[in-house]
Amino acid sequence: MRMSLIRPLLARRGFSTSSEKLVASVLFERLPVVIPKVDPVVYAFQEFSFRWRQQFQRRYPDEFLDKSNARGKGDYQIDYVPAPRITEADKTNDRKSLQRALDRRLYLLLFGNTYGAPSGKPVWHFPEKVYESEENMRKCAETALKSIIGDLSHTYFVGNAPMGHMVVQPTEDTSKSTPFKRFFFKSQVIAKNKFNIGKCEDFVWVTKDELLEYFPEQAEFLNKMILS
Repeated sequence: MRMSLIRPLLARRGFSTSSEKLVASVLFERLPVVIPKVDPVVYAFQEFSFRWRQQFQRRYPDEFLDKSNARGKGDYQIDYVPAPRITEADKTNDRKSLQRALDRRLYLLLFGNTYGAPSGKPVWHFPEKVYESEENMRKCAETALKSIIGDLSHTYFVGNAPMGHMVVQPTEDTSKSTPFKRFFFKSQVIAKNKFNIGKCEDFVWVTKDELLEYFPEQAEFLNKMILS
C-alpha cells in the first residue's frame, strides 16, 4: 500500500519510474565583473531626472559649502585611472578566456561526446551526466561539473531545484531509441579567472547571444530559460 502511494507522487514530480534516462546539465556561468554600460534611453531619463530635481533642491549658504569643501593638512588626492573595458581576449575573440565580455555573463560549453548525441560524433553541450545512484539530481549536477573542472571550491550552485528541463526526443541519427529528460542546474564562478577544463575535445566561454548560435534547434527554449 505504501509503494502504491509513492509511485504516483514520483510521477507527479516529473521523475520517471521506468527505464527512462534522466540527465543533469549545468549552466556554469561567470557573472559580469564590470558595471554594464547604461542604455542611452535610460541615461537620458536619468539625466532628465537629475536636472528636474536640481530645480527644487534646498540651497545651502555659501559659507557652509566652503567649509565642507575645505581640505585639511595631510589630505591628498589619488588619481584613479579605470581599467579598460575591452581586453586582449575581446580583441582576438579568444573564447577560451574568462577575461572577455566583462560586462556580460559567460557560459561554459564543451565539445565532445555526450548522452543522446549521434554515435561517435562530438557535439557542443553543457557539462552534464546521466543520473545513476546519486542522492538527488543536484548531486548529479555537482558530479558532472566536478568531473570537468576537478574542484568545486570556486563554484556556487544556485538552489537545489533545476532552473528548467526539457524532453529530448530521439532522432534518426542517434543511437538512443527512447526519449530522455534533461534537467538544467545553475552554478556560478566564484573568485576564479581560469579553470583547467578536462574530459572534452574543446571548450568555450560564450555570452547568451553567442550560446544560442551553438544550439539553433533549442534556441527558443534556451532564450526563455536564460535571462541574460
